[in-house]
Amino acid sequence: MLDVHRLVVLRSVVETGSIQAAATHLGYTPSAISQHIAALQRETGALLLERHGRGVRPTEEGRLLASHARRIQRQIAEAETALSDLRVGKSRRLIVRYFATAGAVLIPPIVAEFDGRFPDVRLELRLGKGLTGEAGDAEIMVMDDTVQVPAGLRAVHLLDDPFVAVLPPGHPLATEETVELGALSGEQWIDNEWPTTLCRETVIEACGAAGFTPDFVVEAHDYVAAAAFVATGLGVTVVPRLALGLLPASAVACVPIIRPTPVRSIFVVVKEPLADRPALSAFVDLLRAAADTHAGH
Repeated sequence: MLDVHRLVVLRSVVETGSIQAAATHLGYTPSAISQHIAALQRETGALLLERHGRGVRPTEEGRLLASHARRIQRQIAEAETALSDLRVGKSRRLIVRYFATAGAVLIPPIVAEFDGRFPDVRLELRLGKGLTGEAGDAEIMVMDDTVQVPAGLRAVHLLDDPFVAVLPPGHPLATEETVELGALSGEQWIDNEWPTTLCRETVIEACGAAGFTPDFVVEAHDYVAAAAFVATGLGVTVVPRLALGLLPASAVACVPIIRPTPVRSIFVVVKEPLADRPALSAFVDLLRAAADTHAGH
């Protein structure tokens, strides 16, 4: 097992560029720093530092471990803060992870109310989703897919978000009340989630059910960029209804899709032991109210 303290020493050497500087930073002697590095190299069986001029530079293995050391130190600091907060019966911060559309549509309208109700809680909003890795630092995770929630987490359904067709204004279907998905089979398509995501797979599966595979001629990474391509007449795209407020309404036409309608589900996932904390519970309630408003559109 790797020694965390030695990893911290390695990180300091890597970031300061020399054993002497790391010794000064950590309050050790250069000899002690060298001993820690030597011991860590024995533990790993890898050369972690090499001479470079008057200092040292990390090998690929050294950079890898230093990167992990940064994350470990951050997690330890977060654990110490959380423990301190628990001991005094409160949490002074709330970390929320979210996907892009939620960050643009669902969350901004509720921040002011939350801050007014909990002025002593630092709200930290971080882009990204998932239940493990770096995303695991969050108490609240807003996710745009159905997840298999492991023990210790609670998933709350916010809304089902149907996809709509985004068409050039002059398109023959642009003035229709609805459009069958199969009617778009002969169109050129603008991809709006590349590389692939579960939302993209949902759309492609729906197209398959309608009897065709989309002919993607443009790869875009988000809905706004895809709509800009649509506005020029290059093709069509489909986006979740929740994202329509992000698009230039005068530049494209948006028509609900039927037979079949691709739908994504949006959830908020919270850590079970923290679910009843006032600040966390209030934020979830505000999210649900915001989702109800959009679901009713």
